[in-house]
Amino acid sequence: MQILKIVLTSLLSIAELIILTKIMGKRQISQLSFFDYINGITIGSIAAEMAIRDFKGAGKAAVAMGVYALVATAISYISDKSIKARKFLCGTPTIILDKGKIYRSAMKKARIDMNELLMQARISGYYDLSKVQTVILEANGTLSFLPKSDDRPVTPSDIDLAPARETVFTPLIIDGKVIEKNLIIINKSNEWLHSQIKKQNVSDEKDVLLALFDGSNFVIFRNEE
Repeated sequence: MQILKIVLTSLLSIAELIILTKIMGKRQISQLSFFDYINGITIGSIAAEMAIRDFKGAGKAAVAMGVYALVATAISYISDKSIKARKFLCGTPTIILDKGKIYRSAMKKARIDMNELLMQARISGYYDLSKVQTVILEANGTLSFLPKSDDRPVTPSDIDLAPARETVFTPLIIDGKVIEKNLIIINKSNEWLHSQIKKQNVSDEKDVLLALFDGSNFVIFRNEE
């Protein structure tokens, strides 16, 4: 009986977490502000506690989770409407390095040491800090690196090139199954699709792992299994 209660309260906590996530909105972990991070940990801790309590205690935990979610939603709304509140609640970017000068005071305030700065630079593909113009500590704790203009990759506009505009490929076959709705979208028939497959020496769509079309190019990946 006790195990059944734990199963039921666990399912209840999961259901409430899903509902609260829908209300609060979804963000990637790297996009979480400090408050979002703390709030997420707190709600998760309450949900875990809720799973092993009896139904009376679970009700109190559910209310507490709801309160945290409502406060988080209210703060998100206030931050969206007020720049001052946004700066206070979410923080502001901090310049760590600029024009060859490293600001140790900013690093110390952000609790970032030199080893971490170098590690983050390597992760971002910069093994030589002398090639970096500016390093910014974003409000969510990530480091952004701006390379010097003469060390950044060349773009087509730098050499007066005008490359053709890239188009989106539409999947027509996935795992050997024809995506009928996509054929309708591109105004093509099954006969046309089969003819395109045969042109690439494939007799049956079941032998195609993935087929893509962008309006002019038809690309297939065979099922090698």
